[in-house]
Amino acid sequence: MKTKSHKKESEKSLVSEQAVAYGNTSYRNFVFQNDYSLVKKAKAGIQTDVFYTFAESIKMPEKMLASVLNLSPRTISNYRELNKSLEPNHSEHLLKLIALFEKGKEFLGNIDEFNNWLEKPFWNSEEKPSDFLNTSGGVDLLIVRLERMAQGYPI
Repeated sequence: MKTKSHKKESEKSLVSEQAVAYGNTSYRNFVFQNDYSLVKKAKAGIQTDVFYTFAESIKMPEKMLASVLNLSPRTISNYRELNKSLEPNHSEHLLKLIALFEKGKEFLGNIDEFNNWLEKPFWNSEEKPSDFLNTSGGVDLLIVRLERMAQGYPI
């Protein structure tokens, strides 16, 4: 029984990854309901086509997104040419970014509003949310901030 549900999850991830590669810009299939599923997918690796499609859909230059993931644009390009998946730590970071941007679109209405929010300093601080994108923990912090904001708490 366990194997059957694992197989379905793997098939779902594969279908989702292919949908992104062919231009479906909804990343809801990459937003996992629990950390275990996210880590399992990250360990399997994310294809570089997801990176490029995601960068385009969130209106972020590929060089900037690569920098956020702590990779060089050339490394991403090499991975694409070799049809190699991202390493687990970069895959996890990318999956968390996808979840963050999906929540941002959901709570703020569209990607442009969310990108504006990322550049506005936090209340009573000089730090901007975009300053926290380059670490997995920073992305987690921003997800919590968005959820609190959606519940009416000041951030």
